[in-house]
Amino acid sequence: MSEILSYLKGQQDAIAETLINLTKAESPSTNKDLVDRCGKVIREEFERLIGGSVEVIEKTEVGNQYKFGYGNESAKDQVLIIGHLDTVWDEGALKIMQEGNTLYGPGVFDMKGGLTITLWAIKAIKDANLKINRNITFLVTTDEEIGSEHSKEIILQEAKKSVVVFIPESSIAPDGSVKTERKGTGHFSMKIEGISAHAGINAWEGASAIEEMAHQILDLKKLANRKEGISINIGLINGGTRANVIAKEATAEIDVRFTKKAHAEKLTQKIIKRPTFIKGTKIEVTGKIERYPLERTKQVIKLYKDLKKIAASHGYELGEGSTGGASDGNFTAGIGIPTIDGLGPVGDGAHSEDEHVDLTNLPYRAALLAEIILKYAANPN
Repeated sequence: MSEILSYLKGQQDAIAETLINLTKAESPSTNKDLVDRCGKVIREEFERLIGGSVEVIEKTEVGNQYKFGYGNESAKDQVLIIGHLDTVWDEGALKIMQEGNTLYGPGVFDMKGGLTITLWAIKAIKDANLKINRNITFLVTTDEEIGSEHSKEIILQEAKKSVVVFIPESSIAPDGSVKTERKGTGHFSMKIEGISAHAGINAWEGASAIEEMAHQILDLKKLANRKEGISINIGLINGGTRANVIAKEATAEIDVRFTKKAHAEKLTQKIIKRPTFIKGTKIEVTGKIERYPLERTKQVIKLYKDLKKIAASHGYELGEGSTGGASDGNFTAGIGIPTIDGLGPVGDGAHSEDEHVDLTNLPYRAALLAEIILKYAANPN
């Protein structure tokens, strides 16, 4: 057993206490007051456990964000860890409870478990009195669950200074595999304008926006390719006024997922530039690709192999996998910075009422993160 793992196993109850404190500080994305309260909790935990540098990035529309630092701040580059405080849960929506070694609660798996192990990974490095040649930057954002509009700029800014990015997001259930692939995402809005008419008296003089939308939906679905990992979902549609009126307007919201950066431009053009099927209708599509994918590149495979070797030294097999969901790691991977995701603890139920984390796994996951950080921060050459 490594010295870091041995140390962290001895701190299991204290690590669990940190996670419980963060979970009790509920932080729904759209409630700035609550997110800011949770931000104060993680700041207090960082200062108590580590005592490194703290920079508050004040925000008006979402919770304030934090950039924590430990190590060699004068180094020309850094190791970056990114996590988010916000959750999908309204205050009081889920009960916080512990059953044996399992903790249930809002955001405990996505991703306060990951925030907790990051704090304790850095603390373990500090308490081991190991020389750090690069700075360790822990960026904590507050709007990941609602698109990262208010944090994308700082994420990219910090990524450009970094040799590697670690994302302690929720792991792949049930075995805790890390994420070596994430799909890219796009969101588009379609608006169709038709010609209204009485459905009985002069039906042939109208041009139904709803009928045009039906054609568009079927045609859009042709862009999906399961083998290539491209999915198209028209998740919301609206249109028309009454059954006896030919619809003048219809709208739709379109979700796009894809596995290769090369897919992005082609999909965008095919979605934005739409021919109409029914004479007299007009179509307008707005939107964009929001996140490029985290692809399983040679750099990512190397990071996974490094992690797998560390895990083996701790006595277990670490798996890998892919997911259709996106994270802030998509941003950093999208600009070519080596990034690996899903480093959070073993658990399950992200975004579900069964959200939970295995408390006995926290020391193992903190040790895994600590040792991979050390590989890139303590011995950069």
